[in-house]
Order: sequence, then C-alpha cells, then structure tokens
Amino acid sequence: MEKTGAQILIESLLKENVEVVFGLPGGQALPIFDAIYGSGLNFILVRHEQSAAHMADGYARSTGNTGVCIATSGPGATNLVTGLATAYMDSVPMVAFTGQVSTAVIGQDAFQEADITGITRPITKHNFLVKDVKELAKTIKEAFYIASTGRPGPVLVDIPIDVQRGKCEFIYPEKVEIRSYKPTYSGHAGQIKKASEIINRSERPVLYIGAGVVVSRAEKEVLEISVKAEIPVTNTLLAIGAYPTDAELALGMLGMHGTYCANKAIQAADVIIAVGARFDDRCTGKVCDFAGKAKIIHIDIDPASISKVVDIDIPVVGDAKIILKDMSKQIEKKERKKWLKQINAWKEEHPLSYEKNDNKLHPQYVIEKISELTKGEAVIATEVGQHQMWAAQYYKAKNSKLFLSSGGLGTMGYGYPAGIGAKFGNPDKEVIVIAGDGSFQMNMQEMSVAILNEVDVKVVILNNHYLGNVRQWQEMFYGKRYSHTCLSKRKDCPPLCNTPNRDRCPVYIPDFVKWAESYGALGMRVTEKKEIESALKKMLETKNSVVLDTWVEIEENIFPMVPAGASLDDIITRING
Repeated sequence: MEKTGAQILIESLLKENVEVVFGLPGGQALPIFDAIYGSGLNFILVRHEQSAAHMADGYARSTGNTGVCIATSGPGATNLVTGLATAYMDSVPMVAFTGQVSTAVIGQDAFQEADITGITRPITKHNFLVKDVKELAKTIKEAFYIASTGRPGPVLVDIPIDVQRGKCEFIYPEKVEIRSYKPTYSGHAGQIKKASEIINRSERPVLYIGAGVVVSRAEKEVLEISVKAEIPVTNTLLAIGAYPTDAELALGMLGMHGTYCANKAIQAADVIIAVGARFDDRCTGKVCDFAGKAKIIHIDIDPASISKVVDIDIPVVGDAKIILKDMSKQIEKKERKKWLKQINAWKEEHPLSYEKNDNKLHPQYVIEKISELTKGEAVIATEVGQHQMWAAQYYKAKNSKLFLSSGGLGTMGYGYPAGIGAKFGNPDKEVIVIAGDGSFQMNMQEMSVAILNEVDVKVVILNNHYLGNVRQWQEMFYGKRYSHTCLSKRKDCPPLCNTPNRDRCPVYIPDFVKWAESYGALGMRVTEKKEIESALKKMLETKNSVVLDTWVEIEENIFPMVPAGASLDDIITRING
C-alpha cells in the first residue's frame, strides 16, 4: 500500500519505538503535522524550537534512548541550531526532522527557505536532504542508526514539502548497511596489553572518566578496576554520577572548577587512563602543562579524538565497557599506600568549602540541602553558569543518568527544557532544574508545556540578580568593572556600579513568584537561610510545577578555580589564596 512521505515518517518513528516527539509546526511541515494528527504519536508542542531540541536532548540523556524533534523550514529549522550544537558537543543521540521548501524552488530564496543541511553540517554527526520519497524510509533508518551508534550525536533529516506529499510503497529496512560508517567496538588486543602493563608498573595512576563511560554503561568496570588496582578516579562534568561520590578513591571533578585534589593528582600522576573523555580545555587548562609527568592511555570509541588535544602514548579505540572488561583481566591487584596517602593529604588540605558559620543564604547550602533531601536520587538538569558549577560540586548524584548539563557548548537556556524532556522520559522520578536567574529567563516560556502536559518539573533559581559567572570573572580579572552583568540595572542607575546592594538597588524583575502563579504553578521565594529547608520540603511534596526563587549572596564566587588558559598547577582555592 502506498503512503505519503509524511505518513512514512510517522510510521518510521513508530517502527523505531519513539515514545515522544518535541516540536512546533509551520508551513513547510504541514503534511507532517497532518499525518501526526490522530496517529497516536506522543507529540509535545513547544513554544520555541530551541526548546524542542533541548527537550529531546534531556529525554535522551536521562533515558539512553534517541531524542526526536521536528521543526518547519527557515527560522523553525535555524532555531534548532543551538540545541543541535549542544547535543553534538556532548555526544547526545538525537534525530531532528525539518520541513523544507519544495525541491523545485530550493536555492531560489523561497519564503522560509534556509540551507539547513549546510548550516548544520559542522554541528551534526550527519545530515540528509531527502529529494525522493522512495529514499525516505531508508534515510530515517540510517539516521537513527548513525545517531545512536559509535560516538552518539545528532542527525538532521531535511524533508522538502513535495517529498512529504509524494507517495510510494512503505518498506522499512530491517538492517542498516553503510559502507563508510563502521564503528569499532572491540579494542586492539596488543594495545590493551601494553596499557595494562603500564598500569601495572605505575606508582601514581589516575583514571580520568568522561561521557563515554556513561554512553557505554561502563560504570561497573571503572569501579572494579579502580578498586582492584587502587586507582583514584576523577570525572568530567558529563560523567558526574558515573563513579560513587562517597568512595575513598573518588577525587571529584577535575579542571577549571574541579577539586584541588583532582587537579593535583592529575599533575602528579605517572599514568593517566582517560576513558571516554576528550581532554577539553576546561579539564586540561594550559595544554602544554597538562600532566607532564604522565604516560597517557586514551580509551575512546571516536578515533578522531585520539591525540586531538593532548599527545597520547597508548590509544585504544573502541567501546569503553568492552575494553575495560578485557583490560580488567590483565590489571593486577595492587596496593598504593603512598599514593593514596598523598591523595588524602590533598583532600584534607583544600576540601570543597564555603562559609557555613553565618546566617547568609549561600548557593552551595541550597544545593547541599537539595542533595540531602532527595538523597541524590532526583534527576538534576542545570542551566549554565555559577549555579551549574555549584551543582556539579555539591549535588551527590547516585548514578550517571541523574545529572544533565550542557558541558561542551555551555548553553544558557538548556536546563529548563532539558528538565521537561527528562520528565517525559522519567515520569516517576523527581526532576529538579537548578537555574540562575539569567539563564532561566532564556527559555522559561516552556512553563506552559509543563503545566498543560501535567509534568511537575521543579525549578530552583539561585537568584543573585547578576549574570553571575561573568560577574565573577569581571571581579577577578577585570578590576571589578561589572559591565552589563547586573540584571536589575535600570535607566536611572549610576552608569558605573560595582557595589550591588539589594536594599538600594531597583526592584528585580520579573517577580518569579507571580510569574509562576500566572501559569498555574506554585511560586515561592526564600531570602533567609533558615527558610530554605522547609521551602524545599514543600516543593518536593507538591504535585505540580514549582518555581522556588532563592535570593542567594550576590557576590558569592565559585572556588576552586583555574583561570582560563592557566595551568592546573595555578589553581585558586579562594580569592587572594
């Protein structure tokens, strides 16, 4: 039986067992939306296409399934770009479908035409422009395969409106065979042997784990090797929860806002075993000074990542779980008392800390209370900024699917829609968005999606009235010249101001409490430390969307900090410290 291209798309999504699709209709996608009507597909209407991509991303990260989003041509498609780039940088499996003008007018600057395949080529794992309806089913099958295999990533399928209307017999392929795309999963036996021998001979090894561990579900293998050979473990932002935070061998996050002990351990190590991590600049600091005493073993499924940033001594290309299983058989049980004694000394010398003996509402305290009350079992989605780093430092996630954050692109406006997407994938779990007041305002319109679909996502705003992360850099590196980071500043304020004070500064807008209430959510505000625990308990007990606006210390800074471009040795543990 013949079907239209639009019907083939919907049938293909059902064949792929897609649970939910996020998107927004438009003129060049009308046949698709007509086919969705009454199809049984769970489609979620967003208020901005960027949010559709972030919701698909949050759904994918929290479930391990491929996220799906749909937009129309032109501005609808370009509005997906930030979400696609976010997913690409963090290796998130996603398939995005876009409507396109008719094939007859492509290249003629038709209304709402944009070359979305050209635009997204650098920020997608692959993309397709389908010009023949007979190719559509096969293309969709390939898109899902490419997005979810090897190093995952977003794939875009652009479908002109005449292809959506065209007809052919629907045959969905059972298998995918792409000659030029053959991901390697098993590691080379010789390389695994070499790596194991170096680890066995080492005195000061460190495991440095990234998102690849989460994707391959290699958490158990990392734990087994670390315990067996007494190897301390540090993680990237995207691997939070992949190693037990309370384990003796846990170092915490490394890099710019990583722990003192993690950064010191990396710099003193004689062997680093990097697993599914890509040595990004936030982790390495000044590359030429990174881990200068260490032989570096790099396990990664993406051969393009090998020696891309740091020269690698022993590369092992393949799936982290498979390789670590093989390696575990060759790694010897070993005690490293001297090394662990040094690690513990660094932990005691500069633990994560903030001022706890006053009555001020510190943002770190709010995060600690969220972690304590949820027992680290809630899905946390963060926006990007200071709050993101405090969440990374103080929230003790129990597993690697519980902490969602834009690590590579650092996308403000990611957290709230990602949290909504995660809730669709995990309806029985508590989902809490930790946001800054600046970043939350970038996509907070999606509250209507949460309310209308009865997904009770909770939002905790660490409100310091500033674009806090930039303000901190202006304080530390630009002589406290707070240029356009104050979100309270009005036309009649002094042109230059570096002394924020809530008692005399203009009234903050918006009023997040009234704003939340206008959508039918519960809005609350906390300005004092003594109020926070009861407010959080009320939030968690509420079966509805909640916005908890916490007015935290304005000029609180994130520490430790390695300044941009500096060596990990130059870690600052506090101002003037």
